[in-house]
Amino acid sequence: MPLDEAASLPQEQAANLVSLDDALKALAAIDPRQSEVVELRFFGGMSIEETAEALKVSPATVSLDWTFARAWLRKEMGGGEGREADD
Repeated sequence: MPLDEAASLPQEQAANLVSLDDALKALAAIDPRQSEVVELRFFGGMSIEETAEALKVSPATVSLDWTFARAWLRKEMGGGEGREADD
């Protein structure tokens, strides 16, 4: 990788985090639980089961929320169609 490309990576990552934060705030306005699921799974590293216990909902509900929220965030952040993120 050329040095000039490598130097721009931290700026791109910072921009992505700002974009993600904005998208999470928008999702929270629409569906607060889905936003919480993303925060617990993505930032907290919790499993589906741990997230379900923390939110006092079923694992199936968390799984559905996680799937919908990832797709919604991808679209909101301009990712559109693309590869599916791992669970």
